[in-house]
Amino acid sequence: MAARRFSGVISRSLSLRSLSSSFVSQGNRSSLGREVKGFSTTAALEEPITPPVRVNYTQLLIDGKFVDSASGKTFPTLDPRTGEVLANVAEGDAEDVNRAVAAARKAFDEGPWPKMTAYERSRVLLRFADLLDKHTADLAALETWNNGKPYEQALKIELPTVSRLFRYYAGWADKIHGLTVPADGPYHVQTLHEPIGVAGQIVPWNFPLLMFAWKVGPALATGNTIVLKSAEQTPLTALYAAQLLHEAGLPPGVLNIVSGYGPTAGAALASHMDVDKIAFTGSTETGKIIQELAAKSNLKPVTLELGGKSPFIVCEDANIDRAVELAHFALFFNQGQCCAAGSRTFVHESVYDEFVEKAKARAQRRKVGDPFQKGIEQGPQIDSEQFEKILRYIKSGIESDATLECGGDRFGSKGYYIQPTVFSNVKDDMLIAQDEIFGPVQTILKFKEVDEVIQRANATRYGLASGVFTKNLDTANTLTRGLRAGTIWVNCFDVFDAAIPFGGYKMSGIGREKGIYSLHNYLQVKAVVTALENPAWL
Repeated sequence: MAARRFSGVISRSLSLRSLSSSFVSQGNRSSLGREVKGFSTTAALEEPITPPVRVNYTQLLIDGKFVDSASGKTFPTLDPRTGEVLANVAEGDAEDVNRAVAAARKAFDEGPWPKMTAYERSRVLLRFADLLDKHTADLAALETWNNGKPYEQALKIELPTVSRLFRYYAGWADKIHGLTVPADGPYHVQTLHEPIGVAGQIVPWNFPLLMFAWKVGPALATGNTIVLKSAEQTPLTALYAAQLLHEAGLPPGVLNIVSGYGPTAGAALASHMDVDKIAFTGSTETGKIIQELAAKSNLKPVTLELGGKSPFIVCEDANIDRAVELAHFALFFNQGQCCAAGSRTFVHESVYDEFVEKAKARAQRRKVGDPFQKGIEQGPQIDSEQFEKILRYIKSGIESDATLECGGDRFGSKGYYIQPTVFSNVKDDMLIAQDEIFGPVQTILKFKEVDEVIQRANATRYGLASGVFTKNLDTANTLTRGLRAGTIWVNCFDVFDAAIPFGGYKMSGIGREKGIYSLHNYLQVKAVVTALENPAWL
């Protein structure tokens, strides 16, 4: 198994409310365009802007201390704008995972965190959220530098969402309780909801801090300890955030972070006999490996948030200009590197031609360039592997006779930038309509009837999300109940509130992230039955 695939190379998802109305529309009609192999865009690539942040944390975090890996090895993490080395990070392996798990086990069995009052755990998480707000600019800059996402996106959307998530879970910490249960006979029956123990967590590269929050927040609120493996492409912000968590009062050993590769650090964590639970966000292929390793070791429970090939359905009554903008946002957000991306755009035949022309024009106005430049909508892809993969899918679309409306090639000559690409006349059996491309490639398919589009939309191994754009309430209700996916957005897309559960049907995963449902991932239910002598009532 390739190291990058194991850590979630084809992965993941995120959070934002209505980016389409904030900076998705900024600079759309700039006069700074140029031609790149016949493709018109609106930003020229210049010398990369130097980010206003320093890389201070590159070691492993074990038992509350930053330490070198046991082997002394490091690996490079790259700036996707240039492909140049940004920092060298400690490369953890099985021995480091053992050290981290031992620290987490001691902190759970002996340490103060699970024995601390729930209110005090809540206060630590709230102090951490305040520190996140204080350090928002630095964290957003580091996230952009390591990942390539637009700085405005990281600063204005993602970082506020991260601190909001921790405040949400801080609010849950002292509201987790069991039940008293009536039973036949003289017994007092109660259920206790207890922390599961040491949680192993593996997060992806596309939304590093958001996925950190989705997993660390509920695990800490419920009193667990953690060993987290960050994606090797984007290890920097998890280390920074963990330092702030300790500053907020988190005891040593409660959160440990091991940076490293999948076949070494990731596999060691998933198969560790003293890890009580695994949570993974990444590709479906890697999710299968994680589940197999967990089953073959100590049969630890697994939650998986995996791939998607989400339909975005534009009905005949749609306001075309609004539908084009929302469909554009649904696909191109975060360079298309979003598991829930609306990557199959189904458009009713009566409005298909108009939609295609306007979708093409919108993609050609998309502002591509250095993500630190103000108004940029699209930065580089994460790395050379993802860059080449996307270009192979584009070639496949051309060879399968889909119509390339615009884009189709790299942008510039440096870094991992790809032109916003639109295909029309796409058929269901084409690879670009079946596989998760995870890049800025919009595929537009034609449909005629609602029943037909439900069948076609469901004809996929995935079931993560869907988008529906219609003015008709009956049509919306028919589609939302007919589509087999974990999230259905109606006349909106990518709304990821802290309280809204997220997860998939079929091969898009097991379990749910966020909201009350994610708490269940980190709790055991214990029934306590006590015999009663001469009870006054039953």
